[in-house]
Amino acid sequence: MNDTSPAPAAAPAPTAEAPVRFDTKIAVLLREDLETWQRLNVTAFLVSGLGREFPEVIGEPYADADAVGYLPMFRQPVLVFEGTKEQVRTAHGRALSRALPRAVFTADLFATGNDRDNRAAVRAVPTADLDLVGIAVYGPRNAVDKVLKGARMHP
Repeated sequence: MNDTSPAPAAAPAPTAEAPVRFDTKIAVLLREDLETWQRLNVTAFLVSGLGREFPEVIGEPYADADAVGYLPMFRQPVLVFEGTKEQVRTAHGRALSRALPRAVFTADLFATGNDRDNRAAVRAVPTADLDLVGIAVYGPRNAVDKVLKGARMHP
């Protein structure tokens, strides 16, 4: 038996201009009442652990035209949101219920100066009583979107 139907067309090769869409999302939710320096500090701390736990989020090293090398960074954007204290608490609960990878930053951490004291400050407070000023969440796009429902993009 000889099949004379044409072969299926190959999918077009991606172009450099084609947008890249990721299956996962890295998102930070900050409490809206933070000072600017606090927002920057909290964001940096919250995302700092992702590369260790999920090495696939890290891209290749950079180099400029003079071949000077630079450290690799996340391969995808970090989306930053803001919300009320209650929205941060609600998002935290949603992240927990979905078992999504998450990081927390509590108000107590503004008074500490090192990782050991930071961990001790978080460990001293029951989950329901954490004074959350920010959380980071990583996972499938849809799940992260559900965790952040009601929060708005940081201006």
